[in-house]
Amino acid sequence: MARILIIEDEAAIRRVLVKILSEENKSYEVFEAEDGLLGMEKIKDEDFDLVLCDIKMPKMDGVEVLEAVKKIKPEIPMVMISGHGDLDTAVHTMRAGAFDYISKPPDLNRLLNTVRNALDRNELVVENKRLKNKVSKNYEMIGESKAITDIKDIIEKVAITDARVLITGPNGTGKELVAHWIHQKSDRAKGPMIEVNCAAIPGELIESELFGHVKGAFTSANKDRAGKFEAANKGTIFLDEIGDMSLSAQAKVLRALQENKIQRVGSDRDIKVDVRIVAATNKDLKKEIAENRFREDLYHRLAVILIKVPALNDRREDIPLLVNHFTAKITKEQGSPTKVFSSKALEQLKQYDWTGNIRELRNVVERLIILGGKEVSENDVKLFAAK
Repeated sequence: MARILIIEDEAAIRRVLVKILSEENKSYEVFEAEDGLLGMEKIKDEDFDLVLCDIKMPKMDGVEVLEAVKKIKPEIPMVMISGHGDLDTAVHTMRAGAFDYISKPPDLNRLLNTVRNALDRNELVVENKRLKNKVSKNYEMIGESKAITDIKDIIEKVAITDARVLITGPNGTGKELVAHWIHQKSDRAKGPMIEVNCAAIPGELIESELFGHVKGAFTSANKDRAGKFEAANKGTIFLDEIGDMSLSAQAKVLRALQENKIQRVGSDRDIKVDVRIVAATNKDLKKEIAENRFREDLYHRLAVILIKVPALNDRREDIPLLVNHFTAKITKEQGSPTKVFSSKALEQLKQYDWTGNIRELRNVVERLIILGGKEVSENDVKLFAAK
């Protein structure tokens, strides 16, 4: 249930806003505060998904409330309510971090669209924040081979820039780990990291997923919706399996790269975005270009920096480190006693043909932890890790 706080000194306006929001969506829980000081007390003591705040109020005006909220709970979207004479101030609040502003008396459609968009954005921000808390633990690059050391060196050099990066390599090699490391080590690390698996989204929906849509743009578009590019503003968008993206979506991504602007599906209004693009693919994009399945101009825009992630078979010396890493992680997740792999077991694992790469190795390690002895032996590996 979305919790919305209305800070407004005019009782009549408060009543109108409460009535509109309560009747629009039964999942909206609406709260009131008659001035800025009372509103700040509620914001400090409770959690809200959205705040609607008047600009001109006694005791503490809306600009002061906005500045205070941005210091203590910057994730809360603030929509400012302005009189016709307050438009200059309203524009100032937008620059100070307000999500949007609406004029008095509030237009019904404008108000509801703004509230929906703010709540949609907040939902994306909250989800992204939850995922970011897992990043440092879940995205580690394990290995001391030359191939991995070289990749880490490239990341150190490129992360601090805004250069676009194209990551290539077979499935299961850890291309997403490289993308996360680039983001974490960049100046955008405080911003969102939004992932899009282009291969998992149907072709007819990819443009809506990336750029959003307006109500009525297609049959199931029953409300305005922000896309991944808007959600990634001031951060990084990771386009995984970009080789599977439709040509029409590629054209729009190219425009976003060239002009830093997007348009929601069904709209002709430009929306400015400040997004770093990191892309990945397991396909040979030059071959895709030759067969007219990928735009050459987009390739050159994306491939400013190329990072090739090696197959596990090309970095076998890292297998013992990876096994130890996965063992510690899996036993902790399962709450089971720590296991040790014998040196012969590790040597045996190094001999296998890892067609599924690191992803396959992790599955085998988990299987051996469950089925193997207290010390996983060479015989355990032969019995339970055989293809």
